Amino acid sequence: MRRLEAVGFRAWPSAFVQYDGSWQIRLTEGHPSKRLNCVVPLDPSDHKDMDDRLAKAAAKFEAVGQTLTIRETPLAPPVLMDHLRKSGWSRFETVRVLTVDIETAALPDTMDHLPMQDAARFSEACAVLRAGGSDDASVIASILSRIKPVAGYFLIDDVEHGPRACALCVQDNDLAGIQSLAVAPEVRRTGLGTELLSAALRWARLRGAKTAWLQVSAMNDPALALYARLGFGLVYEYHYWRKQA
Repeated sequence: MRRLEAVGFRAWPSAFVQYDGSWQIRLTEGHPSKRLNCVVPLDPSDHKDMDDRLAKAAAKFEAVGQTLTIRETPLAPPVLMDHLRKSGWSRFETVRVLTVDIETAALPDTMDHLPMQDAARFSEACAVLRAGGSDDASVIASILSRIKPVAGYFLIDDVEHGPRACALCVQDNDLAGIQSLAVAPEVRRTGLGTELLSAALRWARLRGAKTAWLQVSAMNDPALALYARLGFGLVYEYHYWRKQA
């Protein structure tokens, strides 16, 4: 689990990272992603001076227009989480971390796609597909520029209708992380998601990856069904917390 957390940070890196003890503070101004804007406690025993540390973190978040968010993994201090609950905080989203052995996985025999090299074009497509254009393509491009491991940009585009599907595959030694898988609403459930995801996994396997991982909202039933068909299984869950207004 610790290794999956580490590769997850490298696969979708924040603009600003600071440590307060073992609490990792992640901030990215201009992007709404909770993974890029959260505090991640990484040691179950690190719960000293909680209120003071939370107040300092809240000030950092407020300075860049973000709301203080805590990301609770199985590594989070139980004492801290109990304190948050008693102080008016609550969970508002659960995310599942899934993996699959791609050395032995029976991937569907779908059309193959090679990763593109144009990060700017991929960023623009992601901005459209991920949030109907509300994501700023320049911010996504900035995130991509901070990724240190090898990254494959997969895109299905249509001359007439524009981007149809996109996926980012980040290979970190023998682990391959799937990020930003998105399909245009009007062509969902037509097999494009399976096609592009399978292509990304085959690419990673050819490059020597043994295990693929991804993160998905526990409420995203269509995506969970897709990943289950490809053999992905649950490793652990994490939860986002915010203080109730």
